[in-house]
Amino acid sequence: MSDEVLDMFKRCGAVKQGHFLLASGLHSPVYWEKFRILQHPEYTVKLCQMIALHFEGEQIDVVAGPTTGGIILAFETARLLGVQSIFAEKKGDTRTFRRDFAMNPGSKVLIVDDILTTGGSIRETMSAVSEAGNMDIRGIGVLVDRSQDKIDFGGIPLFSCLSAPTTTYPQEECPLCAAHIPLTKPGASLKQENES
Repeated sequence: MSDEVLDMFKRCGAVKQGHFLLASGLHSPVYWEKFRILQHPEYTVKLCQMIALHFEGEQIDVVAGPTTGGIILAFETARLLGVQSIFAEKKGDTRTFRRDFAMNPGSKVLIVDDILTTGGSIRETMSAVSEAGNMDIRGIGVLVDRSQDKIDFGGIPLFSCLSAPTTTYPQEECPLCAAHIPLTKPGASLKQENES
């Protein structure tokens, strides 16, 4: 199945090579442009089906995702599971649920996101869920886990449609910078969440 998922991303032109500045501040020779895949409903549905099937035994009540790509993924995964969908928006250095979203105490929550690099937006969404009350986070689903090391989310199970460890560098250690390869800043703004 992972070959099929990788093929979807490649067919869309979502896997880019070069020298990229990620939202995490890290540099990478590979960039996964999630919106190249999310613009194709048939691929988005297939990927969300993988996440929904993986967690269908958890009796999920709510699917939550971080803005922006996570909105689409949360909606479609929730639709497939027949449950509520919500999203956490940026507020300073964290995320929060706005727009009068309401969850019942004790709700079983599935968090979904697009590209996992450092886990920052997932942790921020987890914090927003915790602040919303007595919720039970049952799992985390992502399209691509590009992290080099296994990220621990406090023992919460992580499922990825595709595991594709990708090299990242702090700016001061980046060989691409040392080689004077031009740095690309994906998206219209560094403040946009291009990768988490």
